[in-house]
Amino acid sequence: MFLTFLGATGTVTGSKTLVEAGTGQFLVDCGLFQGPREIRARNWEPFPVPPTELGCVILSHAHLDHCGYLPALVREGFSGPVYCSPNTADLVPIILRDSAKLQEEDAAFARRKGFSRHAQPKALYDSEDADRAVELLRPVEFGQEFHPVDGATAHLDPGGHILGSSVTTITDDAKGRTVVFSGDLGRGNHPLLRPPAPPCDANAIVVESTYGDREHEDVAAELDVMAAAITRTIKRGGSVVIPAFAVDRTEVLLKALRALQDQQRIPVVPIHVDSPMALAAMQVYLRAISDRDPELTAAIVAEGPTAIDLPNLHEATTPEQSMALDHGGARIIVSASGMGSGGRVTHHLKALLPDRDNTVLLVGFQAVGTPGRLLAEGAHELKIHGQYVAVRAEVVQVEAFSVHADAGELIHWLMSCGRKPTQVFVNHGEPAAAQTLANRIREAWDVAVIVPQTGERIYV
Repeated sequence: MFLTFLGATGTVTGSKTLVEAGTGQFLVDCGLFQGPREIRARNWEPFPVPPTELGCVILSHAHLDHCGYLPALVREGFSGPVYCSPNTADLVPIILRDSAKLQEEDAAFARRKGFSRHAQPKALYDSEDADRAVELLRPVEFGQEFHPVDGATAHLDPGGHILGSSVTTITDDAKGRTVVFSGDLGRGNHPLLRPPAPPCDANAIVVESTYGDREHEDVAAELDVMAAAITRTIKRGGSVVIPAFAVDRTEVLLKALRALQDQQRIPVVPIHVDSPMALAAMQVYLRAISDRDPELTAAIVAEGPTAIDLPNLHEATTPEQSMALDHGGARIIVSASGMGSGGRVTHHLKALLPDRDNTVLLVGFQAVGTPGRLLAEGAHELKIHGQYVAVRAEVVQVEAFSVHADAGELIHWLMSCGRKPTQVFVNHGEPAAAQTLANRIREAWDVAVIVPQTGERIYV
């Protein structure tokens, strides 16, 4: 069996690994590159193998950096099955259709305003491509074996990162070689989901390293920081804008806001979810809670839908409702994307950043080059829609809402396997994070630990 690392190398986006096993080849994840222009440009490069020769795609979960390139792959001729968990199959259509719509809208906006370097900016893919990709989804239950190609067997286990997220195990039947892909790995204390399943015995493990060089802060202390920031902002009559990933992060955030309100630690003000994708994903989560989905913790099932469906929650479904949120009044705006790199939140940042009364609350990982990362690093201005916007608003970053395992949790997950592998591949991390985690694994285990480079093909 061979692995070729096509994405998530030196970055946390664009997850794609080509697997050669059995009689064919297929992809584990098919993600979109996000962040700085030079990274996003990789989305437009010719795909390294003819998409028509891929037997299938296996998706670990529904985040854009893991599934968002799929419509482009379909556009280039891929027509095989796309295997994923049932909850991922419910979420992916929301993600892909929203992504296609945003790309179409952003391209049209750039053409109208003339701020693109291209004379006729175009979308990477359109809504028709997204619909064709959705038709290829083939849900498989956790633990159910399937055959990505002849001569290879695979199954999925819960990953604990977002609803539907999976750890993927693949075996080359003839050679008896097994590799486990962590996907994005969740934490042991996720407020909604059970912890990730331990890896099966394997010859090789591919592990993410988003937080490979750090440990998460104490959640209680981080919530104190968040509560104080919201309270300060509301007292001075400002708005709090929270860039939040539409899937899972919004739900986790709403649960925390509900708890802070109930404890009277923040004022009760209108909370607006301004993301059609987030609102659609929320319905999937609410249905899972009502159905007592086994991925969920017993506590969230017992609490029921009111845990995330707040009485002061307002849905901004139209562009007009979204624009109205920027015109005064103490409120909390939760809007995608989580790194401020696209979607409706960019318009809120453009409108609210120049006013000192407002606050931007960063609640997730911010990749290099994204607006969120620039704000976290103290930028005095941001370029949004071709214009420079002054940053006068308060910027506060909290790590309490991360649903990525930190370095210690990643090591713990690796060590929970029954048999020590002979190889560990560390990807899906910025260079320092990946290398730091690799060094820690070497210290803990006498195994070959590789931080793969883009396009590197390795036998396992």
